[in-house]
Amino acid sequence: MLLLLGIWGGLIPFVGPYFGYAFGSHATWHYTANRLWLDILPALAVVVGALILLWAGHRVSGTLGSWLAMAGGAWFAVGPAVSRLWDHGVVPIGGPLFGHTRQMLELVGTFYGLGVVVVGLAAFAHGRFVSRPALVMAEPETVEPVAQPENGEPVAQPVEPQAQSAAAREEPDEVEQPAEAEQPAAAEQPAEPVTTGSGPGSR
Repeated sequence: MLLLLGIWGGLIPFVGPYFGYAFGSHATWHYTANRLWLDILPALAVVVGALILLWAGHRVSGTLGSWLAMAGGAWFAVGPAVSRLWDHGVVPIGGPLFGHTRQMLELVGTFYGLGVVVVGLAAFAHGRFVSRPALVMAEPETVEPVAQPENGEPVAQPVEPQAQSAAAREEPDEVEQPAEAEQPAAAEQPAEPVTTGSGPGSR
């Protein structure tokens, strides 16, 4: 919007007479020094500021573009009144032509209303850039502390609930059977009798 309004403010004094929207003269593309100071220069400031805003990637460039556009819009609004200082009370841009309604539209659309709208839009863009944080920091993830082993052995990391549920769905539940107590092999076979005596075969 700022770019379109800046182009409008710079071209309307020269192309306005084509459709009866003119000041002082019906001549198209009529250049004067006052049109340079009151139309072309503020329009250039608004256009440059709008282009900076379009390509701004951080707060500094966005603030610069918005302030430049605001300065151009403010000069659109107050320029005709300030120009009386160097023209000694004579209307520098010439009087608006045709009826009262069209004269009002010419003054509002070329200077006063145009400047107010440009300043409002540029101020809105300035507020958006000022409120933007300089650097977006990602929030640190909360990590539960892991108990340190006393004897240096590794500690198994806890499995997340989602991973546990997925593992439970993939593997069927198995019921562990209690292991039977193993009997020593010597207890299964009866002990051989030990013979004692003083016979020839005894030791």
